Amino acid sequence: MLTLAAYRAQWFGNIRGDVLSGLVVALALIPEAIAFSIIAGVDPKIGLYASFSIAVITAFTGGRPGMISAATAATAVLMVTLVRDHGLQYLLATTVLAGLIQIAAGLLRLGAVMRFVSRSVLTGFVNALAILIFLAQLPELIDVPWLTYPMVAAGLAIIYLFPHLTKAIPSPLVCIVALTAAAMAFGLDLRTVGDMGELPATLPVFLIPDIPLTLETLGIILPYAAAVAAVGLLESLLTAAIVDERTDTTSDKNQECIGQGLANTATGFIGGMAGCAMIGQSIINVKSGGRGRLSTFCAGAFLLFLILVLADWVRQIPMPALVAVMIMVSISTFSWASLKNLVHHPRSSSFVMLATVAGVLSTHNLAIGVLVGVLLSGIFFAWKISRLFEVGSTLSEDGRHRIYTVEGQLFFASADAFAAAFDCREKLEKVTIDVSRAHIWDISSVAALDTIILKFRRHGVQVEIAGLNRHSASIVERLAVHDRPDAAAQMAGH
Repeated sequence: MLTLAAYRAQWFGNIRGDVLSGLVVALALIPEAIAFSIIAGVDPKIGLYASFSIAVITAFTGGRPGMISAATAATAVLMVTLVRDHGLQYLLATTVLAGLIQIAAGLLRLGAVMRFVSRSVLTGFVNALAILIFLAQLPELIDVPWLTYPMVAAGLAIIYLFPHLTKAIPSPLVCIVALTAAAMAFGLDLRTVGDMGELPATLPVFLIPDIPLTLETLGIILPYAAAVAAVGLLESLLTAAIVDERTDTTSDKNQECIGQGLANTATGFIGGMAGCAMIGQSIINVKSGGRGRLSTFCAGAFLLFLILVLADWVRQIPMPALVAVMIMVSISTFSWASLKNLVHHPRSSSFVMLATVAGVLSTHNLAIGVLVGVLLSGIFFAWKISRLFEVGSTLSEDGRHRIYTVEGQLFFASADAFAAAFDCREKLEKVTIDVSRAHIWDISSVAALDTIILKFRRHGVQVEIAGLNRHSASIVERLAVHDRPDAAAQMAGH
């Protein structure tokens, strides 16, 4: 449980760094939010309002200080068909319902599922996002005025060289200010933020989605809401894990689920689209010195201030300045060490990492890519554990009693090897199956044990099971049928 002192420290322990980093992130959020609105097929103000609302609310309610949440491409692409077929009001209702699902997930403590995401999957997720962030900049680098290229190069030079002079001011902020000043002073012909779309001129207002409250409506929005909730939580929890690592701190994954849900629910009522954590902007925040909740709050608050009060200035920010910042994010996000580790790490781990990258890049769906990685991790783990399983045996001097010694994990992947290790036709009086060095996990292993015992008994052999640990004994007593009167019939039913 987070104490009041700790919560206060998350707000006011790094005021200067959080405020400056929040300003940098706010500037980077504007073109992103506009672009994601266009992807979803809605007005740019829908994405901008969402980015403001989600960032501010998660600053208070989230479980990962310093992480930036806003409107994202991951959730926007899921809403394209809904907006096209049913309109904006259904999108807003879906956003509210997705938030409620995420709150339920947090209350059910489903944030713990992150334990099943392996290091290889996390690395693949990071590398895929880094590549996607870079690819997203290509439209701003193709068929554009030639001045774009030297401006991007100048922006990257400022970002990487300015910290050698001083780290008091985040270099991405210096890049944006310097390139904007140069473009305005010399009247350079460059694409600007204003070319991306119209900025809103009023504050968001509370509204209730104008949809019929019927089961038919629920049937329409529920599949979209469930997908948005799942993808949003997946990206948020993975991003939280990355920020944990970058800052050498911990976060509350279940609270993050609740925080994301509260933010999306509220956002749907002010005319915004659903969102989640953004790895790119979170990396910008961390690289710029942001660590606390104040940085996330400032990102949302500055975003609203910029688009409502300083809109005339914001429209003139050249896109090359923001492209340079996002290229820096792409470079710093990518795990370059993972390329070298492809040779040194186990082949299965490297394959999982590459499969995760390929899954994300081929589908542009983070959930599918990560699901592929998690499934492959599970398969490789089961295969590896099943190979560590063996059964040995010794025969008594009189040749009437054989003791089988089982070592390892007995589960669905090792059940066949377990069954094949026994010779049920051998002329014996007694068989002892010693499982003191083994653990029985599932119904497949219990069924294999049942089959072996019943085969021996059909040949008149007495069977004894020795060394069951407490957990193995529990599952055997609950599921095994070999000691029941109708054992043969029940095994036939299996």
